[in-house]
Amino acid sequence: MLKPTPKLPFSVLTAALTLAIIVMGVFVVLAIGEFNSPIASAETMAPLSNTSTLAAIPQGAAETLPRTITVVGEGKVSVQPDVALANVGVDVVGDSVSEASAEAASIMEAVLEALKAQGIAEKDIQTSGYNIWIERPYSGPEPLSAGGPGEAIYHVNNMVNVVIRDLDSVGDVLNAAIEAGANNIYGVTFNVDEPGESMSEARALAVEDAAAKAQELAALNQVMLGDVITISEVVGNAGGFFAGPEYAVAASVGGGPISPGELALTARLQITYAIE
Repeated sequence: MLKPTPKLPFSVLTAALTLAIIVMGVFVVLAIGEFNSPIASAETMAPLSNTSTLAAIPQGAAETLPRTITVVGEGKVSVQPDVALANVGVDVVGDSVSEASAEAASIMEAVLEALKAQGIAEKDIQTSGYNIWIERPYSGPEPLSAGGPGEAIYHVNNMVNVVIRDLDSVGDVLNAAIEAGANNIYGVTFNVDEPGESMSEARALAVEDAAAKAQELAALNQVMLGDVITISEVVGNAGGFFAGPEYAVAASVGGGPISPGELALTARLQITYAIE
C-alpha cells in the first residue's frame, strides 16, 4: 500500500515561489542592461577588424603631449640713422574762414617752396593734416550755452610730413621752413631707410640667444635638446627701432640743437625645440 506524499507546509511553498520570482527578475534586469549598454552594443555591432584596431591603440595615447622646450631669443643691433622725419606746418587765425584759409594757403606754398629749395623731393613731402575750427571767446552775462557776445575766431591748420635724407642738412631745412612762415614744427625723429641688412643681423643674434637659453633649460632638467620644431618672429612690443644715446650734434635750429643719436634695432624670435 502506497504511502501518501507528505504535503509541504504552505509557508515553505510561498518562500520557494518568492525566491524563484526574485531570481528570474534579476536575470531579466541584467539581460536588459547588457542589451542597452553602449559599450556592449558597440562591441556587438562593430566589425571584427575595428575591434582589433581599437584594442591595439594604448589607452590615453592620443592625450600624450609632445616633449618640447620653447624659448624667446632676442638680438639687438646698434645702427646710425640715415633719414630724419619731421612734421612741418602753419597755424593761422582769422575773422573769417576764407581769410584764415587764404593766409594759411599762401604761407604753406612758401614753406613748400623753401623745402624744395633745400633739396627735399616732392615724394618726401606729404600732407598729414588740414583742419579748420572755430573759437568763440566768452564775454558778457549770457550763459555759456548762448555763446555770449564774443566774436568768432577761425583757426586753419595745415601740416606736412617731411623726410630729410641728408642728416647734415636737418637744421638748414627746418630753419628754411621757419623763415618761410612755418610756425608749427614737431615730431622730429630719426630712422633707417633700408633696415633689411641690420634686421638680418639682429635675427641671427636672436637665434643664438634662443639656442643658449634652450640648452640651459635642457641641462637644468637633465634632458637632451633635439631639433627645431617651430620658429616665429615676435612683432611689436620689443621689436623695431628705439632711440639710443646721442653721439653728435648734427644741426641747430631756432629752438636748439638737433642730434640724430643712434638707434637700437631689436629682433625677437620664439623657437620650439624637441626634447630627445
